[in-house]
Amino acid sequence: MKKKQTAIIAAIVLVLLLIIFGGRMFHVIKPGERGLVFRNISGVLDKDKIRQTGLNVIAPWNNMYKYNVREQQRDEIMDVLDKSGLSISVDITVRFNPLYDRIGYLHEVFGRDFANTLIIPEVRSSVRKVMGRYTAEEIYSTKRNEVEMAIITETGKILDTNNIDMRALLIRSINLPAEIKGAIETKLTREQESLAMIFVLEKERQEADRKLIEAEGIANYNRTISASLTDRILTLRGIEATSKLAESANSKIVVVGSGENGLPLILGGN
Repeated sequence: MKKKQTAIIAAIVLVLLLIIFGGRMFHVIKPGERGLVFRNISGVLDKDKIRQTGLNVIAPWNNMYKYNVREQQRDEIMDVLDKSGLSISVDITVRFNPLYDRIGYLHEVFGRDFANTLIIPEVRSSVRKVMGRYTAEEIYSTKRNEVEMAIITETGKILDTNNIDMRALLIRSINLPAEIKGAIETKLTREQESLAMIFVLEKERQEADRKLIEAEGIANYNRTISASLTDRILTLRGIEATSKLAESANSKIVVVGSGENGLPLILGGN
């Protein structure tokens, strides 16, 4: 009977302990999450032992830190200065996720609020640094892709060394002072009109060249023909033509021969 009472008491104590410490011992890690255990007694962070999806049991005196490892997005609007000191408002979007097997090292340096302690500051720094190398016109229009790629390259390198996989960085909008924006758009319109006119002029020049080449070809042909038509050939061709004319049923008399060496011939007479 005494043993039975002891067992009941032990069971009750165990249940009470589970109720009290169950929340600290049992942790369910959901899909898209990873877990990280910190051992309070030894002060050791299990950086290389990442807890996976499912039920995980730890000692109640330890702490479990859960990390969202899905792709995340942050939007940031900032004011930067261009090469000449002009203020530009830029709207940036960055998409990223922590490297699954490196969250221990990320936690040790930046903590779970790494988006605000690492991502945003580095994006801001890279945007300001890169855009400070270009003019407003280049940033707004002529070199926008180049600027975006430079920001992506610089930010990506820094985040990668800090255990972040940057999936994308986009410049959603660039806002300039109204008078600067209007001046740039007017300039771009005129440049497009100038390019269109250059295209038309080039097309006309090519057509003129084609006609000149065609005319030169015809002239060369005529010169070649003229050079080949000697007096003997012309006389021979004349005789051949006259003979055919004389043989015609409609021809009666044909008189041939004029000039210094021409011999008068009378053909026909039917």
